[in-house]
Amino acid sequence: MRVNLPLLAAQITGMFLVFAAVLFTAAGSTAWPAGWAFLLLFFGFVIGLTVWLLRYNPSLLTERMTGIGKSDQKTWDKVFFVLLNVLFITWLVVMPLDAVRFNWSNVPAALQIVGALALVLSFYFFYRTFKENAYLSPAVRIQSDRGQHVVTTGPYHYVRHPMYAAATIFLVSTSLLLGSWLGVLAALTLILAIAFRATREEQTLSQELPGYTDYMAQVRYRLVPHVW
Repeated sequence: MRVNLPLLAAQITGMFLVFAAVLFTAAGSTAWPAGWAFLLLFFGFVIGLTVWLLRYNPSLLTERMTGIGKSDQKTWDKVFFVLLNVLFITWLVVMPLDAVRFNWSNVPAALQIVGALALVLSFYFFYRTFKENAYLSPAVRIQSDRGQHVVTTGPYHYVRHPMYAAATIFLVSTSLLLGSWLGVLAALTLILAIAFRATREEQTLSQELPGYTDYMAQVRYRLVPHVW
């Protein structure tokens, strides 16, 4: 499958510009080492994963680029996706306001380093999820056009939503790296939203994807083994 490279480049560039503009405008300064460290780590991973997908799974990359807004995406998920993005941008605004502009938080440098390391760990979990699941759409939809089936291997052997599990690590670790306790609190709101989506998504999968109900019986936990 041919990937629309101009669209891909535009999406990555646009995302970088939005992230940078939000972070540094809210901070009131570009002299923020932690902000630049986050952008370097995050977009280094985005570009690396994109290159890997271009080589090994271009159809998944295309789905990631175009899955939102398709006719078979669940209506509730279209609404949820907009609300989740509003929450995400709010989170991005809160952290530089807290850590830089107003200096409300005082996160020790050692914890910021821990945050950076945990962020890299989340990237590994994201990669393992992408490697294992060729149907990892950003939308809640049954991909009959791509022959979707239940994935039970790799991280899916331990939790039913490893992508969301990686996202929880990403959200908390980014907040620590950027030095914002308020960011950690806001991340918890995002995590609750992700947990809500996981439960609604499972309703769709159990009703419409053959074999998913049996998979739920075999793998009991959604995000954290032995917890939930």
